[in-house]
Amino acid sequence: QERLLESGGGSVQAGGSLSLSCSASEGIYGDYCMGWFRQAAGAEREGVAFIDNLGRKYYADSVKGRFTISKDNAKNALHLELNGLKPEDTAMYYCAAGPIGRSGCLLLPEFFGYWGQGTQVTVSS
Repeated sequence: QERLLESGGGSVQAGGSLSLSCSASEGIYGDYCMGWFRQAAGAEREGVAFIDNLGRKYYADSVKGRFTISKDNAKNALHLELNGLKPEDTAMYYCAAGPIGRSGCLLLPEFFGYWGQGTQVTVSS
């Protein structure tokens, strides 16, 4: 069964840092876009960042310069480093995977067919 499993997250004060990891089953790692999304209470799910099979990265403007996405191909793992955290970064963070399309990856929830269960990030002011 294909699956994604997040770990990390937690509670920090504004300006702090956290690390998120996602372990992917082999069937959904190879030629897949791997991404992170987040959903705050009462809000829609929004894209944070993705990385494609060639290691190219894309970030939402709201996290650019503060968050770093990476992957470890040897371990089928996806990571997200969160620095300079702000209270507005508080959300449930989800790992996601989707097969690469003709146009590459898109930072849209509907592009990704596989989702983890989520891990909470809470930033206090």
